[in-house]
Amino acid sequence: MVVSAQRGVTDQLIAIATEIADSRSAATIEPFIQSLRIRHVSVLSEVAPNYADDMGILIEEQLCDLDNILNAVHNLRELTPRSLDYIITYGERLNSILVSAAFRERGIPSIVMDGCEAGILTTSGHGEAMALPESDMRIRSRVQPLLTDTVPVIMGFMGCTGRGIITTLGRSGSDYSAAIIGAGIEADEIWIWTDVDGIMTSDPRVIPDARVIGSISYLEVMELSFFGAKVMHPRSIEPAMKKNIIVRVKNTFNPSHPGTTIVRGEKHDSRVVKALTYIDKVALITICGAQMIGRPGVAKAIFSALADAEVNVMMISQGSSEANISLIIDESQLAVATDALSVLVKEGLVREVSSNRDACAVAVIGAGMAGAKGTGGRIFTALGNGGVNVMMISQGSSEVNISFVVRQADGPKAVRILHDEYRLSEEDHA
Repeated sequence: MVVSAQRGVTDQLIAIATEIADSRSAATIEPFIQSLRIRHVSVLSEVAPNYADDMGILIEEQLCDLDNILNAVHNLRELTPRSLDYIITYGERLNSILVSAAFRERGIPSIVMDGCEAGILTTSGHGEAMALPESDMRIRSRVQPLLTDTVPVIMGFMGCTGRGIITTLGRSGSDYSAAIIGAGIEADEIWIWTDVDGIMTSDPRVIPDARVIGSISYLEVMELSFFGAKVMHPRSIEPAMKKNIIVRVKNTFNPSHPGTTIVRGEKHDSRVVKALTYIDKVALITICGAQMIGRPGVAKAIFSALADAEVNVMMISQGSSEANISLIIDESQLAVATDALSVLVKEGLVREVSSNRDACAVAVIGAGMAGAKGTGGRIFTALGNGGVNVMMISQGSSEVNISFVVRQADGPKAVRILHDEYRLSEEDHA
């Protein structure tokens, strides 16, 4: 079992670490530690009363360590990415003790392991580390032997570099951890327990009658998670995909619901469009100039400049004239991106770089779109009839995803129009 933190704890850890790094007083640290103590000890006494004393000692040790590192951050007045990564793993460190205690209470032998001990080896990118291929062998040798008589409870969200430095895998990284562990031990299935019944046709906050999707392919889930669907970490499907392991998404609070099954999806899908999602905090950048036409290396210069500035490009569209290239990036990176591209204007590679913050990226997902005639026409006719203006269009070669950009205010409207157009609220009777 791979566990995440209790709800809200990671956000609280980020907030306290940021606060005390800039504060003259460390007075908030002790009340915060006490609140964590009360919260976790209370749960421990409920789920494992016979182990409350023994496991309570482990909780106290973790809280003592956290207290020390928070005070160190305060004294130094410095919060590095490495320190923050270490601090925000304490939600998982504390909760894993409770889950392991619950197993023991029911007579099931269990031990606690952090992600590093379990064998998850990562890149050194703090906050968004990626698992390395060597993790498989390490996990197999460390976790597999325990499975004959013990349930290892592994702290999700974390791994470590080859030097043993703790890293985190990004928000919702416990899903990613579970997939890495599952692939490492070559599990039959990986089950992701969350707080919804499964992966849905769209965000139920936007589409109240959105429906749980019974079965979906690896590729479709990857596209959905990349474009803002919150059910799974964007990289969590890759380890399972490599080993062809079935993934199930289930609801902790409604375990009888069948949830969503994620498979390779080689069979033809009866639905052309399966799901819709959107990201509203994006910015549209347009790079134009007649000097770009037929000139080798311009695209390379653009993307190299953005890569050097660590700007992630989410969508790309280029006109057939080659006179302009449009990009979608995270809105928070707009200033960095425009600064990086302004150098190309000075060098004469491009004439102008303009930007628009009033943008929302919408993704239409469905393996059934591959080879289906008239899909694009149907999508954009429905949007036009609904009064939604499309500012940019992008389609990948896989044909699983057609993405487009509209004004921010039109994002939810576009999703509702297409959800109705493809009748996604109706059960699939195929």
